[in-house]
Amino acid sequence: MKCSENALNILTVRSFPQKGPAWIDKNLHGNENLSVLYKLLETNEYEFLKRRDRIESAINQLGNSIDGLVAIGDVDFPHIRGIVKPADKPFALFYKGDISLLNKDNLNVAVIGVLNPDDKIELTERMVTTEILKHNATIISGLALGCDSIAHKTSLERSGKTIAILPSPLDNILPKENVKLAEKIVENGGLLISEYYETPKSRNDMISRFVVRDRLQALFSDAVLLAASYAPNNLGNDCGSRHAMEKAKVYGIKRGVIYNESKHCNIAMYDLNRQILAEDRNVIRIDSTNMSEAVLRLVTTSNEQMLF
Repeated sequence: MKCSENALNILTVRSFPQKGPAWIDKNLHGNENLSVLYKLLETNEYEFLKRRDRIESAINQLGNSIDGLVAIGDVDFPHIRGIVKPADKPFALFYKGDISLLNKDNLNVAVIGVLNPDDKIELTERMVTTEILKHNATIISGLALGCDSIAHKTSLERSGKTIAILPSPLDNILPKENVKLAEKIVENGGLLISEYYETPKSRNDMISRFVVRDRLQALFSDAVLLAASYAPNNLGNDCGSRHAMEKAKVYGIKRGVIYNESKHCNIAMYDLNRQILAEDRNVIRIDSTNMSEAVLRLVTTSNEQMLF
């Protein structure tokens, strides 16, 4: 396993009270001398190294489920896209597969959506994802059932690379139904990443990890595409896609939605798509009538668009 002393130190700092992502972003750049860390944390060598040994032992328990750990200050720690507030910035990532897929010069497009798409939604998502792949994009999603799985599988079927961002440690793939899919992603040159090395402490902790995971889909992507999603409601069928779409808007990441007014206006699974289009005129609408042109707008940068 590839893991620098710096990465272990960063995780150790995080284990101290009130030393969250915002504090780390403000006070650390990575590769600080241990004496500097002791002073910043107002602690001593014994306490710091005791915590670090415990964390290193826990990471070693992950075994072959991870290839490495990278943190801020490491050469291969990925750059984020967009303008992200300190509290949202990742500081350490566990990975299995090709971490270079998160390089800033790699075109990454997140494709997300509901857990229970019907056949028509799946067909349309596959068509649009295939069009995105024609631009040498890497597809990012969350390995969930439904639209996430469709995005990953379409990429694999088209010999593309795909990245799965997980809310769980990499030795505990969730959902269990997608363990084989996760293995195929890595076998085909893709990537699995997670911010976690320990199981959640409670049900609420697990739920919060899904929400926190969704922000990574936005900040590691050049664009985020919503295939289909219910809008927030009291029926219990709301999905996490809205969190990634909201974060993409806050970060200044391009957003696209699949939507056709004549076909989808009365379908509940497109409620969020419709709502986002109504609220933000900068969102790119994609359907079968404008697919090539709309996908081109989604995957090109502002500077590239000026050339057309």
